[in-house]
Amino acid sequence: MKRLEGKVALISGTARGQGQAAALRFAAEGALVVGGDLLHEEAVETQRLIAREGGTALTSGPLDVTDEASVRSWVAEAVDAFGSVDIVYANAGAVRFGGIDSQPYEDFAFTVRAELDSVWLTVRAAWPHLIDSRGCVLTVGSTAGLTGSLTNQRTAHSASKGGVIALTRQLAAEGAPYGIRANCVSPGMIDTDGSRANLLAEDHPMHSIARHIPLGRTGTPDDVVNAAVFLTSDEASYITGAHLVVDGGWSAVLPGATL
Repeated sequence: MKRLEGKVALISGTARGQGQAAALRFAAEGALVVGGDLLHEEAVETQRLIAREGGTALTSGPLDVTDEASVRSWVAEAVDAFGSVDIVYANAGAVRFGGIDSQPYEDFAFTVRAELDSVWLTVRAAWPHLIDSRGCVLTVGSTAGLTGSLTNQRTAHSASKGGVIALTRQLAAEGAPYGIRANCVSPGMIDTDGSRANLLAEDHPMHSIARHIPLGRTGTPDDVVNAAVFLTSDEASYITGAHLVVDGGWSAVLPGATL
């Protein structure tokens, strides 16, 4: 039997990167995937890829995870189509980098809304259905929520991802009486189209970060999704409030001398 057989999984941000990888993998594991993204046509293409492999997926209209009405409509469409919600995978987000002395408040607020408020809005909309199904929540934090950085100015990103980690623990506490589990997976440097255009670009100070990661490489979306499948499956039925870091050991060690 597949690990997520028959479970209705809401996954936000399915157009590209980690969200697309999650949608494809969850469908392959038997989940009924309800995806969504502001990049609607690309999210629909993800749905087509799932169907091509024999999976089941639904993609509603453009999903704005920072808009309460949009999120509520997305959840309602999932329930109308499949009757329940078993998994909420709050993956979608957006970031604007900048330091405390240079970033405008508008960019700080944008990042916190896109990375933290979006998680709260998504989980809040799905909560009554998670109570009914005794379902689970998976949030996406970041190593940015654990440590500071000497090479990337990211006050907003660090604040929002630290908030996601803390929010997840509180969701675990509030969900426990209903049998709802809530866990967080925190990626380190993951090689995606987005990171290659920014943090891993040749002119960025973090371009050579792989040399400083103990396992000697940057991660892939599948590295994160492997952890996500476990945490949302029945194999993790006694795990809640956990924070799993997927970063090749990057955050576990002190920086060494320049190589």
